[in-house]
Amino acid sequence: MTDLKTRITEDVKTAMKAGDKARVSTLRMLTAEMKQREVVDAVELTDAVVISAIEKMVKQRRDSEAQFRSGGRPELADKEAQEIALLLGYLPQQLTPAEIDALIAQAIAETGAAGGKDMGKVMAWLKPKVAGKADMGKLSGQIKAKLG
Repeated sequence: MTDLKTRITEDVKTAMKAGDKARVSTLRMLTAEMKQREVVDAVELTDAVVISAIEKMVKQRRDSEAQFRSGGRPELADKEAQEIALLLGYLPQQLTPAEIDALIAQAIAETGAAGGKDMGKVMAWLKPKVAGKADMGKLSGQIKAKLG
C-alpha cells in the first residue's frame, strides 16, 4: 500500500471515530475513486495515481463550486469549497508563482519552443515536474501567454 493511500485510509478511520460526517463522506469518495482506478482501470496504485485521482476530484469540485455560485446556491458551493480544501491537504506542497515561471522558462529553453504550435512539447516537459504541485489548467494559460 502506498504512503498516501495508507494515510487516507487512516484518516477515514479517524474521521469516523470523531463523527466528522463531512470528512468521512469526502474521504470515502476519494477511496472509491482510488478503488475504481485500481480495479476497473487495472492500474497499480502508486502515489502518482492517487495524486492524479485527487487532482481530478479537485477539478470536478471547482467546476461544481463555480456552477453553484453562478446558480445562486451558496450553501452547495460552500460544501464543494470545503471538500476542495480537504482534498488539497493530500497533495504535495504547491509551487509558488515564481517557481512556476522559472520552470516554464526552463521548459521553453530546453524544448526550443518558439510559438503556440510547440505548446505540447512544453506541457510534456513540465507535466512530470509539476504533477500535483500546480493546477494544470492555469499552467496551460501561463504557457500560452509566454509562447504568445
